[in-house]
Amino acid sequence: MPLLVALALLAFWLYCLFDAITTPDEEARNLPKLLWVIIVVLLPLGGGLLWLLLGRPVGPRAPHALSPGDRPSSPGAPKGPDDDPDFLRDLDRRLRDED
Repeated sequence: MPLLVALALLAFWLYCLFDAITTPDEEARNLPKLLWVIIVVLLPLGGGLLWLLLGRPVGPRAPHALSPGDRPSSPGAPKGPDDDPDFLRDLDRRLRDED
């Protein structure tokens, strides 16, 4: 039984630590993110509880902004050859020419 409690506490501590580390700096509440990570590391149970209650962002996380090279194409642009009207017209013409 003590082993299960120790494993549960370890899992809780690792979850809180990973969550604090992966939270973007600007979304950590009440204290700077680095300070939250230090608190969670030094105070495993209490630091984790404090992180969840006072430091963790409220609500769903906003998606991170894409860099200019990673931006998806505009909504009106074709996404593949089968969505491109010019490609489909050319394909239809080539199929008719073969018959």
